[in-house]
Amino acid sequence: MPSRLFHRLAATLFFIAASALWTSAIAQLGTKTTGQGTSVVTTPYVRAELLAHAPQGVAPGQPLWLGLQITHQPEWHTYWKNPGDSGLPTDLAWTLPAGLDAGEIAWPLPKKIPIGTLANYGYEGTVLLPVPVTVASTYAPGPLAKDATIKLRASWLVCRKECIPEEGEFTLQLPIQSTTALSGAAFEAAAKAQPQPVLAGTNGVVPDSQAQIADGNVLNVSVQGLPVALRGKTLDLFPETPEVIDNAAQWKQAWNGSVWTAQIPLSAQRSASPSLMPVVLAEQAAAGHGTGPDTRTGYRAELKVLGTWPQAASMAPVSPALEAALKANAAQAGGSPTSATGSGASSLTLTAALLGALLGGLILNLMPCVFPVLAIKVVGFTQHAQDRRAHRISGIAYTAGVVLSFIALGALMLGLRAAGEAVGWGFQLQSPAVVASLAALFTLIALNLAGVFEFGHFLPPSVASLQARHPVADSFLTGVLAVAVASPCTAPFMGASMGLTATLPAPQALGVFAVLGLGLALPYLAASFVPAVARSLPRPGAWMDTFRKLMAFPMLATVVWLVWVLGQQSGIDGAGALLILLVGLSLVVWALSLAGRARVWMASVSIAAMALLVWSFAPHITNVPTTQNATQASSATGWQPWAPGAAEQIVAGGRPVFVDFTAAWCVTCQYNKKTTLAHADVLADLQTKNVALLRADWTRRDPAITAALASLGRNGVPVYVFYRPGKPPVVLTEVLSVDEMRATIAQL
Repeated sequence: MPSRLFHRLAATLFFIAASALWTSAIAQLGTKTTGQGTSVVTTPYVRAELLAHAPQGVAPGQPLWLGLQITHQPEWHTYWKNPGDSGLPTDLAWTLPAGLDAGEIAWPLPKKIPIGTLANYGYEGTVLLPVPVTVASTYAPGPLAKDATIKLRASWLVCRKECIPEEGEFTLQLPIQSTTALSGAAFEAAAKAQPQPVLAGTNGVVPDSQAQIADGNVLNVSVQGLPVALRGKTLDLFPETPEVIDNAAQWKQAWNGSVWTAQIPLSAQRSASPSLMPVVLAEQAAAGHGTGPDTRTGYRAELKVLGTWPQAASMAPVSPALEAALKANAAQAGGSPTSATGSGASSLTLTAALLGALLGGLILNLMPCVFPVLAIKVVGFTQHAQDRRAHRISGIAYTAGVVLSFIALGALMLGLRAAGEAVGWGFQLQSPAVVASLAALFTLIALNLAGVFEFGHFLPPSVASLQARHPVADSFLTGVLAVAVASPCTAPFMGASMGLTATLPAPQALGVFAVLGLGLALPYLAASFVPAVARSLPRPGAWMDTFRKLMAFPMLATVVWLVWVLGQQSGIDGAGALLILLVGLSLVVWALSLAGRARVWMASVSIAAMALLVWSFAPHITNVPTTQNATQASSATGWQPWAPGAAEQIVAGGRPVFVDFTAAWCVTCQYNKKTTLAHADVLADLQTKNVALLRADWTRRDPAITAALASLGRNGVPVYVFYRPGKPPVVLTEVLSVDEMRATIAQL
């Protein structure tokens, strides 16, 4: 009966915990970690801030401007409405109260940014992208409303030699009645930086200004009406229509009295044939102008295009060299070059993934949190050693619980990724609430195994007899419990298989998850169908109670691990709060196991005390701690925190980089960190080769790390990567060896 009660307890508590896990995971996935609820977003490359200018408050007929101010790090830039030969313009998506309507960006005058044989148009230093907002006459915020909530979702591409796509969510509370003018100078400067019509009072349409298509794919431009101050000076021309002219070409220009003329080559990859061509003209910026304030004035003209456009160039096919490189990258990532299009992996690749998942599932049985579940289940054979039919049914039910749970968890992950969420394998343990729930579950299981309490003492008879009346359901739920405790542990040989699921069609991806579950269930399934296993077990006796109590210690060890994981996520205060709550939980279950009046009195006091502890300490579990101490500790050991683009930036300087993608809840990660990565010979080799060490900590959810893992063909940790100048990255195996590390370092 004790083992039966254990299964009943496990099943009941798992569903309680599972509800908490689902709620916590969804709550976390719905929260953006970059800039939500703030007017400022800071990345390693830019500082972006949402600004407003409403000198007369928010009212119909009064001026109202919003804008995103971007301050770039030196040598980095973002893009104009026409980015030139490469890049993307900054995009602003507004969520405004009813009655407010945002217009288009009033783009300031850009700079021409040469990059090799290309030329882009964009901004360096600090730029404000202002947007006019119209306040409708029907705008009615309500008599008690004091502020208007302004929300912005912005995305931009920031580049130097490499390019980093970034985005942020901004929120600003804008006073309705009072003046908002602290940023007035910035908006005034942005208004001066906006190109003015060549002729005042027009939209840039200038009589007799035109663009004549000449032979040889040349555009002869002539513009009249430019200010006298520009005459005789060399001008820059910025076309608002992309992919028309050769942006990087050297072209001739001249002044014929008050008329400015130029002969500009058309782009060999021209894709547009406009009949009206808007352009911006400005005095050519001095060489080495840098990131200082741009004092030039731009002038906008809409040129009527005369003549017939030559046939536009067709889209160039992918070169054989590029096609070969794409196939090589796909093969290195463990996928197929066609998998991204939904056609699936090759049979050889898929077979390798399935074998890796099967082996990984087998290894999961050795985890300290899984082994007690499997061991006690197998020991149950000794009570009914001759009931072969019952054993087989139990094995099938357990296997079904494991396989279906892995499929459900995999479907949830794939569904969240398809919906745009940056999640990977093991994502549930990135939530501190999930970690705390599992710690509470394992504490209760350990107390039950140790004999501190039995459910039969305080559960109704109808509940206490559930396992006896429904043994198949009991085995199924035991399989569900095994998946709940095993899934976050990334076993060896699983990395490539799990990473491949992100590129496979859903049926093939779910097949990998199903085989992973089959690997986990295989030992118990084999024991159920092989009578020799049951006959080889010792006969029932006192040893079973001793073994049951012994299995409490691996569960307690798992609790220690989970507390340590929470400490990495929420700091020492979060770990201490969890320990206090686990002590309170233990007191409650012990009090409920008492008899007579002592049970009534102690249970009442312990439950009240537990409620007080939850109220006082539970908030500490989900707090985000300061990372200063962790950063200092990493620096002292030679490791630096990973950031998007950091590895590429270091490699561009000619130095190799080793990146450790890790998480506190990953057992394999911690084993490798304490053994191979701390080995004196490995550290000496890394220092000799001047390898930069970066650590990407995925303990809490980080969409940037998730994206980096996906680019390497992985969606879980550990992942170990060497980046080398001029060569593709090298991804090592999940269980590192000293020999593998030293051999790879020697090839740098």
